[in-house]
Amino acid sequence: MAGQNKRRMSVEQPLWQALTYFRVLTLAYAVAQFVPRHDDVARPALGWAYFAVLALWTLVTFRRVSSAERCTYPFLAADITLTLTGILLTIPVETTARIDDGASTLPSIFAAGSVLGFAVKGGWRWGAASSAAVGLSNIVQRGEVVQDNFHNIVLLMVASTAIGYIVEVARTSERTLARALQIEAATRERERLARDIHDSVLQVLALVQRRGAAIGGEAKELGRLAGEQEAALRALVMGASLPEQRTAGPVEERSAEAEADGPAETSLRLLLLSLSGPNVSVAEPGTPVALEAHAARELAAAVAAALDNVRAHVGPEAQAWVLLEEEPDGTVVVTVRDDGPGIPQGRLAAAEAEGRLGVAQSIRGRLRDLGGTAEWVSTPAQGTEVELRLPPTAARR
Repeated sequence: MAGQNKRRMSVEQPLWQALTYFRVLTLAYAVAQFVPRHDDVARPALGWAYFAVLALWTLVTFRRVSSAERCTYPFLAADITLTLTGILLTIPVETTARIDDGASTLPSIFAAGSVLGFAVKGGWRWGAASSAAVGLSNIVQRGEVVQDNFHNIVLLMVASTAIGYIVEVARTSERTLARALQIEAATRERERLARDIHDSVLQVLALVQRRGAAIGGEAKELGRLAGEQEAALRALVMGASLPEQRTAGPVEERSAEAEADGPAETSLRLLLLSLSGPNVSVAEPGTPVALEAHAARELAAAVAAALDNVRAHVGPEAQAWVLLEEEPDGTVVVTVRDDGPGIPQGRLAAAEAEGRLGVAQSIRGRLRDLGGTAEWVSTPAQGTEVELRLPPTAARR
């Protein structure tokens, strides 16, 4: 981010780079314009002296217009002063007849470089003001307002104003985009931390609350306090980012073992088998399903969260089945099914609104961050099925 603040890489930076070479090309054009007529002017030595100064200035300050940081307002003021001086020097250098015939000024279109520098640096107002100064100098040099002169002045003013406005819009867009990216990053971090907290602290507090209420006595008061802390922590997780405080669970420990032979990929089968138990059956294909390590860990953690939901809402003795499949196109599908009573219609949305993040963050949020999907199918009295689907581009990127 610091590098992006030092150097703009969208609309503005290419304009600075173009302006760097524009000044050189327009200087060469102005000299080429003067060469065939130097014998016809009144004071050719004065004209060549001006071009020598202008060439030296352009050479010395070549890199000054390569970025907004280098192209300062004092430099631009000096640059346009040299340009205006050249326009007014045209009066003693050229003959009156040639001026009346519309001979170009000494700096010619080099003057546009000074104006465009102001426009890119300060926006359309600075561009309009500097072009007005050039236009006024041209009128003084011609001694009157003529059609071709006025036409050139208007074109320069329109061009500088338009470019200045474009730069201002680009800067505003960059700031808006940077802010949006910051908000998105903060939101994703908050969601990730919320998943971690839900997978550990919130579930422990909920367990203490239920067990305390069931035991009674002093344990009941402890359960009540645990319930209050759970509610407060849920509100905190929903409203603000928290510092990362996570300890490795069974999935993380097993993933470290799975990555021992190769850190680039992890066997999802091993991670899912670590979740099996007396009430959890895991079925997998005969061949290994190797995923990118982070994707495998997150997918296994989502499965663990789904199993936690089964135990929390159906009961500790509920039966659950985990099926791992790899489709021909490389899509990885993990299905978690239980034998519970099913989920009432609208319950998932209501739980998310209440701040219960098991589905919204621990499962769906993980799959969304990986580029996958999580779908629930629930039939009353026939259990619930969760399908976690990870496309090949997301699983192995």
